[in-house]
Parts: sequence; C-alpha cells; structure tokens
Amino acid sequence: MIRTNRIQRLTLPIFSPLIAIVSALIVGAILILLAGANPVTAYTTLFQESLSTYFGFGNTLTKMAPLLLTSLGVLVALRAGQFNIGGEGQIYLGALGSTLVGLYVQGLPGIIHVPLALLAGFLFGAVWGWIPGYLKAIRGVNEVITTLLLNYIAVNLVSYLVQNPLQAPDAPSPYSPLIAKSAQLPIVLPGSLAHAGILLALVAAGILWVLLVRSPVGYQITAVGFNPIASRYAGISVERTIILVMALAGGLAGLAGASEVMGLKYRLFEQVSPGYGFDAIAIAFLSRGSVLGVVITSLFFGALRSGANVMQRSAGVPVTVVYAIQGLTVLFIAIGLAVERRIKGSD
Repeated sequence: MIRTNRIQRLTLPIFSPLIAIVSALIVGAILILLAGANPVTAYTTLFQESLSTYFGFGNTLTKMAPLLLTSLGVLVALRAGQFNIGGEGQIYLGALGSTLVGLYVQGLPGIIHVPLALLAGFLFGAVWGWIPGYLKAIRGVNEVITTLLLNYIAVNLVSYLVQNPLQAPDAPSPYSPLIAKSAQLPIVLPGSLAHAGILLALVAAGILWVLLVRSPVGYQITAVGFNPIASRYAGISVERTIILVMALAGGLAGLAGASEVMGLKYRLFEQVSPGYGFDAIAIAFLSRGSVLGVVITSLFFGALRSGANVMQRSAGVPVTVVYAIQGLTVLFIAIGLAVERRIKGSD
C-alpha cells in the first residue's frame, strides 16, 4: 500500500496534465463533429501545419514566445503563493516601454539598442507587477483584485497613447510609428515570422529554473509559498519576497510585450496582445509548477493558436473550437487537481 501511494504521488503530477490535454482534444473532436467536420482531418491539419511545416513552425514559435515569458511570470508568483492575474496589463506596459526606447532613443548600434529596449520593457512590466506586490505585502490588499484591475488601466493607457501622442502621422488605425531598426529583434528562421524573442524566452526559462531550484532565493520563494508563517519564524522576509516575485512576474510579462513590438509588429498597436496574459494563467496551472512543463505547454498552446486559422480554412472548423479546447484543458486539469487532492487526503 505504501509503495502504491508513493507511485501515485510520483505519477499523478506527470500524467494529470497529459490526461487533461487528451481529454480536451476528445471533447474537442465531438465539437468538431457537431460542426459538421472530420476531427481526424481537422487535428491533422492543425498540428501538421503548426509543427511540421517550416513557416507554420516559425509561426508557432512566434506565438510561443510571449506565452512562455508571461507564463513564467505567473509561475514564479505561484511558487510564492501569489496569483498574478495581471499578465495582460504587464504585457501592454512592457510593449510601451520598449516602444518608447525604440522611438525616442536614436543613433545607437543594435548591440546596445536591443538590450536597452528589452530592459525598458522589463522595467515597465516590473513596476506594474511591483504595485500589487507592494499593496499585498504592506497593505494586505488581495493581489487578484489589484492585478486584474491594473489590466484595464494598462490597456486603456496604451489605447489613449496610440490614439493621441504616440499615433503615427496619417495612421488609418491607432498605432505608433515604426521603432528604429536598431531596436528590432532579428529573425531566427529566415522566411518565417520566428524572431529572437523565442530564444529570449528559453533563456529566461533556464535562468528561472536555476533561480527556483538551485539558489537560496528560490528556496525562500518556495518556503513562503508553502508556509509564510513558518518562513517568517525562519528569518525570511515574507513581505520582501512577495514584492520580489510580483515585480519579477511583471518583468517577465513585460519582456513578452517587448518581444511582440521588437520582433513581430515593430510598432505599438492598440491591441498589443490577443489574450496571451490570460492564456498564461492556464499554462502555468496546467504545468503544475514546473518550468519545463511551462515550456512544453506553451508550445502546445502556441501550436493551437498557430494552426487555428489554417484548420478553419482547410477543414471548415471554426477558430472558436480551438479556444474551447484551451478552456476544456483548464477545466480537466482543475478536475485532475481535485481528484489528486482527494486521493492524497485518503492516504
């Protein structure tokens, strides 16, 4: 019995997300059938286009980059027991910061301009994460409420700026002028949309793994997440840790916004993100606190987004089915967590 329980504890965190994804795809197949299409053809088109073709895989990597960076931000906050629902707003602020440097800092070589614009994106996002972190640590304000409300402020702030002081001359819709070429991220797969933002995201994932698993700071973050009261008795500053992780979470999401501007759009649009900040919440929970899990799940969600339009054109399946699959994946992982908690409680 003891051995069986131990096997369950080791295998559940591995198979639970996999079961959730497979279950979501099965229910999605039913939805595709109801839409009058062939699920096999639809899924073959979806994943073949997004993973096995050159341009499609490049597009998948392009969508994976902001998802991965923002999900890492949600993950690091979760490790400290904090819920960062503000990834969307932090993306917008990061995009704004990199745009300002790309527009108004001129005459720099790319080797300096690119890191400077990325740093601005990180700092703008970090400030937007620091605010709810400070309010939670010092004032006791719930971070779910503050991060959620700050999303609306960030979105409307960017909307105002691109419609007024930052709007490009004679622009048919709200967007800024092009940023300097020296502030643009290079393409990593020629002939595709894949840019160096994906390399930035993977490097960030590696650094975060080292921080969380191999450093004293990571131990403090995990300790605060498990038991803040015991952590305080052990001499760990709970307040400082909360502020740190929320600022870091915001900075990572800010890098996601910066990479969208610097690697893909080259200007600030009114709609910077198509909802990456909210997808990141699902990815972080689906990944069960694992940095590697975040990388893999971000690839899965990126592939879904990349192949959705092609699936609609080729198989006649509405794009909304893809969003339904994402939502079902979250639902099934929530059910899996509840079942796992029930099993552990019965040990």
